[in-house]
Amino acid sequence: MNTAIIVAAGSGSRFGSKRPKQFLEILGKPIIQYSLERFSNSPSIDSIVVVVSADEVENFTKFSHEAGFSKIAGIVAGGETRASSVLKGLKSVNSECEIVAVHDAARPLVTVDEINRTIDAALRTGAGCLVAPVDDTIKLVEGEMITGTIDRTNLRRALTPQAFRHSLLKQAFDAVGTGPEVTDECYLVERLGHPIEQVAGSPVNIKVTHPADLAVVETFIRNGYLDQV
Repeated sequence: MNTAIIVAAGSGSRFGSKRPKQFLEILGKPIIQYSLERFSNSPSIDSIVVVVSADEVENFTKFSHEAGFSKIAGIVAGGETRASSVLKGLKSVNSECEIVAVHDAARPLVTVDEINRTIDAALRTGAGCLVAPVDDTIKLVEGEMITGTIDRTNLRRALTPQAFRHSLLKQAFDAVGTGPEVTDECYLVERLGHPIEQVAGSPVNIKVTHPADLAVVETFIRNGYLDQV
């Protein structure tokens, strides 16, 4: 049994909207619905736990029932940090679960293929992280001055999903905790010294962070990106 934890508990403060960005609509659907559809369609995923803010639990429960997402096994109120929200979701996962995949609801362009390959990596090595190349030139700075350029050859952008053996992810949380420095689950597993297999993902799998990102995502969806992959 494999379970996906869809993290949708963020406040959207950087986005500047009254409602969390993951519930804003693109082409008539809430952003989170696109991710839910992909994970529901993945043969590698048996159940889904969705983590939302406490004041969104009732609204989302109603929405999920109306939308008919049969794989949703739990809707959980999140915590103060992203990591604490993931941990709350993890605690609701069935004890018989083998692989847990964690995905940001604000990444609506994830594909079923990316999900499946990340799960496969976790089955092989215990941990798999979807990544994309770093295409921009990266600079080091001190104050207002540029002090150097970083070789980007071995740099990758961490995407989601990130997938782990259930027992490994629980061990990582127990060892490291849920502080604000924990920006993804790979950080926790890295601290244990456990190897993580990189899984090549598409640069299209962007996280909606700023209002301009909505237009980018809408363009890809209008052009049939999710129908082709």
